[in-house]
Amino acid sequence: MQVLAPTTAEDFRQYYELRWKVLRAPWDQPRGSERDALDDTSSHLMLVDAGRTLLGVGRLHFNTIREAQIRYMAIDIPCQRKGLGSILLSALENRACELGAAMIVLDARESALGFYHKHGYLACGSGHVLFNRIAHLQMLKALDNPAQGK
Repeated sequence: MQVLAPTTAEDFRQYYELRWKVLRAPWDQPRGSERDALDDTSSHLMLVDAGRTLLGVGRLHFNTIREAQIRYMAIDIPCQRKGLGSILLSALENRACELGAAMIVLDARESALGFYHKHGYLACGSGHVLFNRIAHLQMLKALDNPAQGK
């Protein structure tokens, strides 16, 4: 397993395809709904196997100078529940620390609350309801970031 940033047009094509397949297609959302205006200024990471097959994706952007937000984290359906989400989440947290974040926020689907809680995220408020049917909860994790003191 390796976590890396997509760099080529093909990397990004696969990256967005997986985001759509896991996070939008099951709810009959059109292609393009997996993207937003912050994609161009965000950090993107992808988890690949030894053959460079894409297994997972995630995005990190900053809301403030110290608050990072994780969005669009997805593991390919046949690869779920094998610890890959933990690998990707750790890489996103490490990237946030490298970029100076003191905390990470995210909006977790109710089905993922246990996963994020296991990784130290705490519920901090109600979130939005996506597509009028997928409830989210706002979660927060303070980072132990040595770069903050610099």
